[in-house]
Amino acid sequence: MSTTKQNIVKLFDRPKELVIQPKGHDNTVFDVPPSYIPDEYKNVGNQIVSRFGEEADGKVPVSTISIPPLGEILELRRDENFSLFIPKHRKIAGRLINIYLGMRNVDDLLSVAVYTRDRVNPYLFNYCLSVALLHRPDTQDVDLPSFISAFPDKYVDSKVFAKAREEANIVPVGSRTPIEIAKDYTASDLEPEHRLAYFREDLGINLHHWHWHLVYPFDAAREIVDKNRRGELFYYMHQQIMARYNFERLCHGLKRVERFIDWRKPIAEAYFPKLDSLVASRSWPARVANQTLSNLKREVDQITTDIDELERWRDRIFNAISAGVARNEQGQDVPLTEMEGINILGNMVESSILSPNRAFYGDMHNMGHVFISYIHDPDHRHLESFGVMGDSATAMRDPIFYRWHAYIDDMFQQHKSGLPRYSEAQLNYPGVTVEGIAVESGQSRNTFNTFWQQSDIDLSRGMDFQPRGSVLARFTHLNHQAFNYRVTVNNTGAARQGTCRIFMAPKFDERGNPWLFRDQKLMMVELDRFKVNLKQGQNTIMRASTDSSVTIPFERTFRDLDTSRPQGGDDLAGFNFCGCGWPQHMLIPRGNTDSPGFRAELFVMISNFDDDRVDQDVSGICNDADSFCGIKDRLYPDRRSMGFPFDRQPRTGVDTLRQFLTPNMRVQDVVIKFSNKTFRPRQNN
Repeated sequence: MSTTKQNIVKLFDRPKELVIQPKGHDNTVFDVPPSYIPDEYKNVGNQIVSRFGEEADGKVPVSTISIPPLGEILELRRDENFSLFIPKHRKIAGRLINIYLGMRNVDDLLSVAVYTRDRVNPYLFNYCLSVALLHRPDTQDVDLPSFISAFPDKYVDSKVFAKAREEANIVPVGSRTPIEIAKDYTASDLEPEHRLAYFREDLGINLHHWHWHLVYPFDAAREIVDKNRRGELFYYMHQQIMARYNFERLCHGLKRVERFIDWRKPIAEAYFPKLDSLVASRSWPARVANQTLSNLKREVDQITTDIDELERWRDRIFNAISAGVARNEQGQDVPLTEMEGINILGNMVESSILSPNRAFYGDMHNMGHVFISYIHDPDHRHLESFGVMGDSATAMRDPIFYRWHAYIDDMFQQHKSGLPRYSEAQLNYPGVTVEGIAVESGQSRNTFNTFWQQSDIDLSRGMDFQPRGSVLARFTHLNHQAFNYRVTVNNTGAARQGTCRIFMAPKFDERGNPWLFRDQKLMMVELDRFKVNLKQGQNTIMRASTDSSVTIPFERTFRDLDTSRPQGGDDLAGFNFCGCGWPQHMLIPRGNTDSPGFRAELFVMISNFDDDRVDQDVSGICNDADSFCGIKDRLYPDRRSMGFPFDRQPRTGVDTLRQFLTPNMRVQDVVIKFSNKTFRPRQNN
């Protein structure tokens, strides 16, 4: 990677400090042309440059180029929050991304990035430059830092930062000790929803949600947005979040999430995020109990929208689902076909620029987030910004996120329910029989063991105007003992290939009753999907939990570029995309402490690889979490519908999971045993 590209990454450090202040672990200073210094600092520009120049370990020359007019990009003040869900913010983000994409070479990109860094909103700058670096052909090998390193305030208890400042100012670098974040800091046990705080507020889960929307933006140049099966992946990734969240709820004796279906009734549950925005210098607003959505009239955000409009969009989408046909901007029919319909519908519901008719089908998913995020100040009379539901980096913290997405998922399930049902012939793989499944974890068999784990992260790169050096925070998160799957398969035919698909669901519903298949299929959590080679006769398939097609390792979720950077080549090109993935430490739901543990069913299927195959070269490209994130610049690596075989209603006569099985499938009873113990910190820095 060139020195210029390495220097671009340093622009993410300490987002509110001027670009001419030292950046990176080597205290690099950018030698900025006088015309690039913001107007408010031009009178003292020379003094600032000379003062920080003396501290520099190295200087980076920045060329003067013709800067495209920024125009309305500057309308979002530097001390405001930024949200991709707000149409005005989306629009200006698209323009800034296009400016970065339009630069002729990396040197020009560095120049325009330096010029804009101290002028545009820091959140906007970080997002737009990140998207551009991910998608420009000449920056595929740029190391993109984890979002938490620049903006830890979006993830960490606000109390930590007062202690962190004290630590940074008083304690020498080598003597600093981690600041512990309380496990329960947003509510007490009086709030039933707080039992799920470890899931909703998990740093890795929220980083995954932000990074997914970074890899799959819904507003920018078409070549960036129009990725293979993008709309379907929006549906499936969020459907799996809902399945996992409901699984966790059942582990705690709570019922599944109730859809947020009546948008004019009070929302019973509250959420107090306990976060401060270091950039906006404001606390994130709380959403108190029993608040009701109101029509929005926020001129500052250029939003004047009624709940009626949200309902009109909903009705039009449901009408399209019912008819099996949408209509485009030219008034032509767009059939919601068996294989392509879910992709079209995903782009309609989320409302990306790929929607067949954005004006008609509206902006339902995104504006739902906006309505909820402004529930406390819908007309801006109190000059308040949006709540956590307005930001993809924080939205998953709020319980209402899951009620909203339960409703969104129900729209997709309405479409799926109308599709042809899989026949036995479509599900079966003649000659292939799954004869046995076992989960091996230490001394345990068919038992998943979960526990609390402490880990450290470095906050220093997001702490402006503080002394240099690491400032560690210690957080507690769920984890599980590593395990292996052992699958025994008999193949009576010639050698062939198959796809091994592994899912898990609770064995009983919230009332303790066996599931009807039509309900249990929605609870199926994908754990893995991989190709297998089957010889004739008996086969034993071994697979490690750490190889899951859903997850990325802990070190990649919280990667520190100084210690975990790949050396170069294709590995480095895929590194940024590989920041997208469900965190490995949250692969297995918590379970419970009851004896023998929370009872679940592990499902394994070997499907016919000839029906699954996608012919493409993916050598050297990261595809660790392709189930949720696809593969960079390639087709989705499975020709089947996402969620297969649980994405449609069952064939006639199938009421239970056992009745659904064909010989190439098998179910194994398992338990998830939670140990309410906390294990020592893992050192990430």
